[in-house]
Amino acid sequence: MKQLDELKLKYIISLLENMEYGSLNITVHAGEITQIDKTEKKRFTLAKVNKS
Repeated sequence: MKQLDELKLKYIISLLENMEYGSLNITVHAGEITQIDKTEKKRFTLAKVNKS
């Protein structure tokens, strides 16, 4: 495996390890990874309001 490929794989793994919710889109052109798009979602819990 080429060194550049190892760098790309390490980058992809680091993105996945640090993502809680979201998606990772990897674009390949002529057998080579040319672009990586990361969409991450952050979810917040809503505090319940007591109606008295």
